[in-house]
Amino acid sequence: MQYKLLGKSGLRVSQLCLGTMTFGEDWGWGASYEESKKIYDTFREAEGNFIDTANIYTNGTSEQFLGEFIASERDAVVLATKYTNGLGDGNPNGSGNQRKSMVQSVEGSLKRLNTDYIDLLWLHTWDFMTPPEEVMRAFDDLVRAGKVLYIGISDAPAWVVAQCNTLAELRGWTHFIGLQIEYSLIQRAPERELLPMARTFDIGVTAWSPLASGWLTGKYTNGKDDGNDKRLDNEMMEGFVDKSDRNTAIAKEVDKIASSTGHSSSQVALAWLLSKNVIPIVGARKVAHVEDNLKCIDVKLSPEQIKQLDEISQIELGFPHDFFKADMVRNFVYNSAFDRIINHRYSQLTE
Repeated sequence: MQYKLLGKSGLRVSQLCLGTMTFGEDWGWGASYEESKKIYDTFREAEGNFIDTANIYTNGTSEQFLGEFIASERDAVVLATKYTNGLGDGNPNGSGNQRKSMVQSVEGSLKRLNTDYIDLLWLHTWDFMTPPEEVMRAFDDLVRAGKVLYIGISDAPAWVVAQCNTLAELRGWTHFIGLQIEYSLIQRAPERELLPMARTFDIGVTAWSPLASGWLTGKYTNGKDDGNDKRLDNEMMEGFVDKSDRNTAIAKEVDKIASSTGHSSSQVALAWLLSKNVIPIVGARKVAHVEDNLKCIDVKLSPEQIKQLDEISQIELGFPHDFFKADMVRNFVYNSAFDRIINHRYSQLTE
């Protein structure tokens, strides 16, 4: 296992993150306490130190399990949890991005996790109601109080993240060092705005659903799906994956490369994300799932294989990205000298 700095910080996290939404059976599916412990131990034995959960996962059971699992090695683990989402009890302040929701959620998470501090607190989902000033000041207060060490944001538009971090920089407040997004060979929409924004602000990127709800594991395209190997509840994830001709072609290309390299389809799909300097969040309902996923760090995709996967899964970036690449526009902007200008920064932000 290799380690990397998470965004613009000195925090050292493993190149894979263990997602624990499956820890607990409160939602009618997921892993039992015993299986969750095996999954956790397997990840730690592989020297993974980055663990991700949320206040609502399995109604708080995920955090309770983790509180027990990490008790003897708290300082060795980078523990991330989230706030924003509620449990559906109808309390208008029991969810959202506001200070009250944040503080209540953190206090509850600290109790369930049986810890004095959270390494990384994610804003789970942008609510389009709370002023950015309130969010960032509340985050900063928790950091100054020592209850939270670092902050990140998940499932938000690029302009929101940019606004929040710019505001934090101007005010001298704590800024986001991590961005959590849905990203995979199937879902590449973040390449339009979110990933260029993250590179500009030096924010570390983590990817949820890196296997597109199982679509990139090969089980749907190799004829071996017996319905017993699902990692997430099919009904819960319905609508996240479009079983279109495009997505089928992507999955089959992954299968082809997997077959030629002697690796599993899951490992190839995760290795592609690693090649993009992204940290995949690997979730598991069975220890066999995480054992398979962990082997992705040994997969060395060739430049040709990465290109194959890039091309078959590419999306239209649309305006203004396509506009910027037009020869006429480049000639105007760079005075017909584009090819003679050292354009490393241009390539880094636009490709």
